Amino acid sequence: MMINIEKVTVNIGVGTAGEKLEKAKKLIEKITGQKPVQTVTNKRIPTWGVRKGLAIGTKVTLRGKKAEEFLNKCLDAVERKIKAKSFDENGNFAFGIREYIEIPGIKYDPEIGMFGFDVCVTLKKKGYRVKNRKIKKSKYPKRHAIKKEDAIKFIKEKFNVEVLD
Repeated sequence: MMINIEKVTVNIGVGTAGEKLEKAKKLIEKITGQKPVQTVTNKRIPTWGVRKGLAIGTKVTLRGKKAEEFLNKCLDAVERKIKAKSFDENGNFAFGIREYIEIPGIKYDPEIGMFGFDVCVTLKKKGYRVKNRKIKKSKYPKRHAIKKEDAIKFIKEKFNVEVLD
């Protein structure tokens, strides 16, 4: 079975609502070309000044061809190197970009400032729909699941990425 990219999620957590969050939203819209959504807290953490329901971040989910193109740009920003510990047991992986100006073709915007962000990639195989559908939901066999090794092999072959130990 062939592995595909289900989605690429781009996330910026700023920790507070207000001007900083608005700048992060602007940045995500600039680099992805899609309108971001706010992420809110589920917990109350008084020591950090965080209350339940407070907007503290922003994210965008990319799918299809747009996701592949954006992932390619982001891999160029990290010099096509990902650590092996960035992969989970289900074959998904994530990496961070320290500053958005590392992405080829994107220039510094003094209005936005400097932000870093996370790129999370979810992989799938044909047949995964059975576990997510609403009607007649069922499990798929373990032999069909994507393993960490499969994901590493896929990313090496498809995107020419070096996986570091």
